[in-house]
Amino acid sequence: MINWFEMLMATAATALTASLIPAVLILVIGIVVIKLVNKIVKTALNKTKLEKAAHSLILSVCNVALYIILGLIVATKLGIDVTSIVALASVLTLALSLALQNMVSNVIGGFTILSTTPFHSGDYVEIAGQAGTVTEINMSYTKLTTPDNKLISIPNSAVVAAQIVNYSAESLRRVDVNVSASYDCAMQDVIGALCAAGVVDKALSDPAPFAGVTAYGDSAINYTLRVWCNSADYWDVFFAVNQNVKKIFDERGIAMTYPHLNVHLDK
Repeated sequence: MINWFEMLMATAATALTASLIPAVLILVIGIVVIKLVNKIVKTALNKTKLEKAAHSLILSVCNVALYIILGLIVATKLGIDVTSIVALASVLTLALSLALQNMVSNVIGGFTILSTTPFHSGDYVEIAGQAGTVTEINMSYTKLTTPDNKLISIPNSAVVAAQIVNYSAESLRRVDVNVSASYDCAMQDVIGALCAAGVVDKALSDPAPFAGVTAYGDSAINYTLRVWCNSADYWDVFFAVNQNVKKIFDERGIAMTYPHLNVHLDK
């Protein structure tokens, strides 16, 4: 009886070893191959025109698919019925998709962003009231870095549903500066001073700076100065023009006004 039991255990151990060792080898080789494939995919993505912010999303999906395939191959080598596993996985996937609707929506949103490309990596955008530079698109979030170096992560589903303002889509941007001046100042003098204030470093001469009257207020006339520049130079030009307006106004004796009330007393 003991000999029979020992023979049975030895046979089981031999069978297990015969299937386990190849399965472990396949697992190790598979992991190495997946890492190699990742490097190849990264190199290929770097050579394409696809947005760098989307690389992490593609690599994540690729990794998930490769590890699922490797798991099925190892299970088959161990003698496990893969058909039942696939059927069970299908049921579990359906259950998880219902339970994790937001996550699934974010993944689908990520692919929607990639296919429609409303923005590119490095673009300065405003999404759902949040503004910043696009740095990454992963399986769940689109990440923005704000000018004051804060990282904002917006769910991809929210990005797809939100209004997107892309400030970097066009090569040129217009800087608008609103200024008020006294009714006592001649309009042409104010307009000439504003056009002169619009001549700053990085501002374009074509189209030339333009200024005009926008409204007649209770205490002052409102003007708008419009200056064109390259999109990357927007903030440099914006601050330079604002500073230059005050300088030119002071040099030409043009008074900026503020809300006030004149009271006349009759004796």
